[in-house]
Amino acid sequence: MKRIAVLASGRGTNLEAILEAAERGEIAGEVALVVSDQKEAQALQRAERRGVKNLFMDPRDYGGREQYDQAIVEQLQEDRIDLVALAGFMRLLSPLFVSAFPMQIMNIHPSLLPAFPGLDGVEQAFHYGVKVTGCTVHFVDEGLDTGPIILQEAVPVIQEDTVETLHQRIHASEHRLYPTAIDLFCREKLKVEGRRCMIID
Repeated sequence: MKRIAVLASGRGTNLEAILEAAERGEIAGEVALVVSDQKEAQALQRAERRGVKNLFMDPRDYGGREQYDQAIVEQLQEDRIDLVALAGFMRLLSPLFVSAFPMQIMNIHPSLLPAFPGLDGVEQAFHYGVKVTGCTVHFVDEGLDTGPIILQEAVPVIQEDTVETLHQRIHASEHRLYPTAIDLFCREKLKVEGRRCMIID
């Protein structure tokens, strides 16, 4: 069974969706570790309630970005982690981190990449006036939301939408899509060739 670590900085709603899917047997793996860079992150509390090992790792305790990433990498290796899932982790990973887990780090982004990468993807799409947006699960490389795309789900923008209502519907899509992508990884159903990520039957 694959061992999953979730890195989160905030409320942890995607973490909750992953934990619930794993409990229902919809993910062929287990969440073995949750790490946050924020002491008060609700994600840590969600993990604690389920008896999942959770750690607050304070970036201020380290000499810089690479030293912090190295400390997390060492923790992940100590816990024999197979897949790292970013769930609202508000730090750009260093090349050191990415190279330690090649095509073993996933992220969920609230737009249909490559459109609207970076922060505030929902707000960017809404104010641009698109008619369809959505969410993307992708592998993490050294760029900003540039890694191979695993799964995407479209979400229509309706005329009555606000940024908040659109965000809510995209969140619902994320909570379906992310556990599905993680399960595909855990069952070794993903194959990356260049920029293309294919699902193996």
